[in-house]
Amino acid sequence: MKTPVDMGKNRTGAAMSPKQSKKMFEFAQDARVPPGDERAMASMRGAYSSNGETIGTMPPPSSVKGAVKAAGTMMTGRKPTVLLDKLGERLAFERTGTRLYEAVRAKLAALGGGNGIGIHEEALREIQDQETEHMQLLAEAIEKLGADPTTETPSADMAGVQAMGVMQVITDPRTTIPQCLSALLTAELVDNASWEMLIELADEFGQDELVPEFRRALQEEQRHLQLVKGWLTEATRLEAHGEAAV
Repeated sequence: MKTPVDMGKNRTGAAMSPKQSKKMFEFAQDARVPPGDERAMASMRGAYSSNGETIGTMPPPSSVKGAVKAAGTMMTGRKPTVLLDKLGERLAFERTGTRLYEAVRAKLAALGGGNGIGIHEEALREIQDQETEHMQLLAEAIEKLGADPTTETPSADMAGVQAMGVMQVITDPRTTIPQCLSALLTAELVDNASWEMLIELADEFGQDELVPEFRRALQEEQRHLQLVKGWLTEATRLEAHGEAAV
């Protein structure tokens, strides 16, 4: 079975078509391109960015309890919506994480194998279950703060867009398990760094009950990162020796 690193019909490089490349180069030199540079594009982007529009806003407290907590926190000089926005962001990312691992499990089942690099259904299932637990943990944390965990906060919206590329790689039927692991590695690196930041933020807001739970979640995320990185490293090593990774 041919793999992406086997030689095929890839003709994307200019060296594959010297004559056409030469013509393209000559055309580019002779073309009467209007003078200018990237400043026009930067100016247009700047104009759009400075119009004051944002990706959504935070909702008002959904309960009396939430209103009281928000008022109390603001009296201390801190902005509670920042913590809620970041909790919503992690909740959205963890929800996507469960879907990412579900998609990888389906692909592994379809392609078979995986033992060569140590990846298997049980390990993927365990990670997916822990991602679900993290999602539930965050939902409960948001409720304890008197807010609505079903709210799409601005950062949650951004996180959804951010993860779209990872999901597209994994669900593309042409991608291999090593390519999916590369996409997962991107997600896990972001997830680990974001949990670290969330723990610091929760600590700053005096959420003493949440911090230990968040640290436990981070430990599990660190293990996810270690596993994915290990699988990908081994898959790359096998491919370099001409062996099938999966």
